[in-house]
Amino acid sequence: MLAQEPLHPQFDKRTLQPEDMESSDVVHVLRPNGSAAPEHDPKLTDEEVLSLYRLMLLNRAIDERMTTLQRQGRIGFYIGSIGEEAAVLGSAYAMRPNDWVLPAYREHGAVLMRGMPLERFLANLFGTADDPVKGRQMPCHESWIDGRVLSISSPLATQLPHAVGLGYAAKLKGKDDVALAYFGEGSTSTNDFHTAMNFAGVFKTPTLFLCRNNQWAISVPLARQTASESIAVKAKAYGMPGVRVDGNDLLAVYAVTKQAHARARAGEGPTLIEAITCRLRGHSTSDDPRAYRREDETAAWAQLDPLVRLKQHLVYKGLWDEARETKARAEVEEQVKRAASAAEKVGAPALETLFQDVYREMPWHLEEQLIQARGRREARASAEQREG
Repeated sequence: MLAQEPLHPQFDKRTLQPEDMESSDVVHVLRPNGSAAPEHDPKLTDEEVLSLYRLMLLNRAIDERMTTLQRQGRIGFYIGSIGEEAAVLGSAYAMRPNDWVLPAYREHGAVLMRGMPLERFLANLFGTADDPVKGRQMPCHESWIDGRVLSISSPLATQLPHAVGLGYAAKLKGKDDVALAYFGEGSTSTNDFHTAMNFAGVFKTPTLFLCRNNQWAISVPLARQTASESIAVKAKAYGMPGVRVDGNDLLAVYAVTKQAHARARAGEGPTLIEAITCRLRGHSTSDDPRAYRREDETAAWAQLDPLVRLKQHLVYKGLWDEARETKARAEVEEQVKRAASAAEKVGAPALETLFQDVYREMPWHLEEQLIQARGRREARASAEQREG
């Protein structure tokens, strides 16, 4: 097992730990007692923070419920963001409606924040007729063009050149659109990462690169991913700022993303943000992390659960208590349960959708295949009727 293998010679441990974030180059806002350090406090309103916390609770409830449904065989696959909600939602909240968001795998909360109805998101997981991509993608590969969220793609880092292209197009057209691209630290080993960073740096595109450094690229630990002293330091080679932030601190993530967003809008080019966090569960429902990491490797991170930290902040400000917590959790759990139950009852996409959206106008050979498919469906229905 990987846990028994010798460590990378550049490291004395395989992953970062919370104490590593005490470095002076890591941006924090939330203090242990729940107060906000004034140096980087973005000064969100009470209502904004309450709204973000409720969305974090909803995000967590979705992840928990969908994992259960996968285990029951009711959906085929799920990949969540437990432990990484602050990195996702804090950054997404810094974007405007006209900006672009290019997710990796775990940004479902950002898609919901951008306006995708929960029912439509769940339709993708069940592959029903209400699924915006008509069941053509595997679960957790949603897209939401109404919110300027591009489709999730399985190959690592392919969204990064797209984010640069969107930013470059906005620059050429004189628009102030900004593109935010998410990825994990494993993606920094791909050619698309380097291509995107180089192009963005040279042409100063309004692109924000947000790396969720959650310590593990499935079973590959950070120490075997890079010999660099950090992910953010890689920005220097491409002529852009690199920022390290406490990825379990929603206010800090929002603050650094907002600052990078302002730079991009001012024509100062891209920024690489390294949000240091930890994947508390398996990579996906297909993964058992016990095969490659010890439980004690994540124990310290579990004490820094981003939901607990933002809750402490709300309690410190007198905006939250256990009664409100109990009520809010019950509400979001019921919301997810009802939405999932309704989504599960919707039928599969129509046969005709297999042949649609391939070309603007259906060519003759697809029309021919559609006619053949309809004929086979009718023949099968007739045979079943006779047998019945």
